[in-house]
Amino acid sequence: MKANQGLIVKSVLIEDALRSIFLEGDGGEGFGDCSSWIHSFYLWIPTRLVDSVRVGVDSARFFILADLKESKGHIKMKALILVGGFGTRLRPLTLSFPKPLVDFANKPMILHQIEALKAIGVTEVVLAINYQPEVMLNFLKDFETKLGIKITCSQETEPLGTAGPLALARDKLIDNSGEPFFVLNSDVISEYPLKEMIEFHKGHGGEASIMVTKVDEPSKYGVVVMEDSTGQVDKFVEKPKLFVGNKINAGIYLLNPSVLNRIELRPTSIEKEVFPKIAAEKKLFAMVLPGFWMDIGQPRDYISGLRLYLDSLRKKSSSKLASGSQIVGNVIVDETAKIGEGCLIGPDVAIGPGCIIEQGVRLKSCTIMRGVRVKKHACVSSSIIGWHSTVGQWSRVDNMTILGEDVHVCDEIYSNGGVVLPHKEIKSNILKPEIVM
Repeated sequence: MKANQGLIVKSVLIEDALRSIFLEGDGGEGFGDCSSWIHSFYLWIPTRLVDSVRVGVDSARFFILADLKESKGHIKMKALILVGGFGTRLRPLTLSFPKPLVDFANKPMILHQIEALKAIGVTEVVLAINYQPEVMLNFLKDFETKLGIKITCSQETEPLGTAGPLALARDKLIDNSGEPFFVLNSDVISEYPLKEMIEFHKGHGGEASIMVTKVDEPSKYGVVVMEDSTGQVDKFVEKPKLFVGNKINAGIYLLNPSVLNRIELRPTSIEKEVFPKIAAEKKLFAMVLPGFWMDIGQPRDYISGLRLYLDSLRKKSSSKLASGSQIVGNVIVDETAKIGEGCLIGPDVAIGPGCIIEQGVRLKSCTIMRGVRVKKHACVSSSIIGWHSTVGQWSRVDNMTILGEDVHVCDEIYSNGGVVLPHKEIKSNILKPEIVM
């Protein structure tokens, strides 16, 4: 008798949970008529919810809702970000932090990508890395909790190129879902139209999708030759001398799990060895990237990328940009930064947390990272000022000057393209581009 009563109680709890989900919705999301669902769930739920129903309807709601949402298109997806190695092109900034943790528009480069992946339903991100994985994971631990996304590392013991890391991370990327996974180059900044890419991938039915972007001078790059109407990739031409097209690989891919069967665990190029073979079988398709794109792996492109990013922000989320009589054009300022009177800031400037910009300062086309002080009447343009550095009074810093962490430029100093390693004091002018050790 007691066993039968337990079954009745369980059934009532489950039915209450189902009815509240279907009829009341969850957070405003309704699931329609519930009768047929309740019928089928009685056949399935008892083994799944034996424990959860003991603590009432709320627990049942949690487990049921998770499966209902997945059935409505909330598909679990994974992504791999090719982090790479030492970030030599962005030194001296990468002497203090791994390249993906270098700030871009007031947040780590890699966080832009992780947030975009999370927004379209990716549940796990694998970082393919061969340099300082413990630093990366420790830093991203808080973001993992805040964003509700799993972040793991796949560490290379030797450089494996752009395809080898996929083979190394195979067990992390493969599950029983058969869903495609994203691969991104960590240097790439764009509007990340990942939802559109999923639809494109499903539409063509091929094995792999790549994003391409149009450039003005294709002879500098490897060009993707494709059929414009279908997106089917014909071939790749490396730095063509004659015009064959103006679309290049944008470093964002969506791949079926079967692609991993084509990759050996050795140093391999996905662009030169894997994709051409898939293209030869007519299973590779390219989607033209809407909006801006930039590889920000070196200082000049970093500054150009900031301009494009802020311009995009103006169009999509202008409330995030600063405004006021001291602001010219697109500027992003952390809420903890302080700006003195008589300054002129912009266009294309990012000012990070805890920065102090004293009176009469001029800033344009530059990044001022966390904890920097720019003293009275200084001018900074087309430059990157690293964490906790100081620019002295009446100093002028321009022409792609890069100050590493904790660099102090004395008063009335001119830097013309100086690249200064961390923890230095600059007491004399840098009249031409040079590295200050």
